[in-house]
Amino acid sequence: IIMAGKNVLFVLTSHSELGDTGHKTGFWIEEFAAPYYALADKGVNVTLASPKGGQPPIDPKSSEPSFSTPATERFNGDSSLKEKLAVTIELSKVKAADFDAVFYPGGHGPLWDLATNEDSLRLISDMIAAQKLVAAVCHAPVVLINAVNADKTPLVAGKRVTGFSNSEEEAVQLTKVVPILVEDGLKAKGGLYEKGADWAPFVLEDGLLITGQNPASSEAVAHKLLARLGA
Repeated sequence: IIMAGKNVLFVLTSHSELGDTGHKTGFWIEEFAAPYYALADKGVNVTLASPKGGQPPIDPKSSEPSFSTPATERFNGDSSLKEKLAVTIELSKVKAADFDAVFYPGGHGPLWDLATNEDSLRLISDMIAAQKLVAAVCHAPVVLINAVNADKTPLVAGKRVTGFSNSEEEAVQLTKVVPILVEDGLKAKGGLYEKGADWAPFVLEDGLLITGQNPASSEAVAHKLLARLGA
């Protein structure tokens, strides 16, 4: 099925510093590339945005050979997508009315900027109010923690959600570095947090929200999004 005419916005992080470690972060290539190709190959128009616009920072770790996947390999050789990525739109200029869904790829970057970004929070509220889909994977469900419904109640309250787990954060030894733990943050706002095994694909859908736990869940989130867009 080709879904011509469907428009999906990808919102990427503009944050590149991994706390005060001196290391770099940003978005995780697999979590951007796998969903991007899953949607674009089906004819979906994908628009890219970030808080600051321009080139969003790529987490250097995500380009290491040990994290290579077919999607990252394809990205590495895709000069046209790299050109598109270099000129993301400033998030403040984006309107929910122009899109059928929004997707947030992870990486640790969003924990610092998108978690509290006013334009992002407004966009999510506007999408939900318009009965449009909001999807996020790995660390990106952090964008939902401070989001609210039209009546100002927490968006995730009473909703089944997942995202990068405390045990996975512990495994990458960044529990003390990150400004917020995704699992704890979602639970604190009344989210019904669930997870699968560490590093295994795990995706939840509840109403307009589609969330994935970790990098391995990226493609599955995109396929759920595709199914809903085609409905």
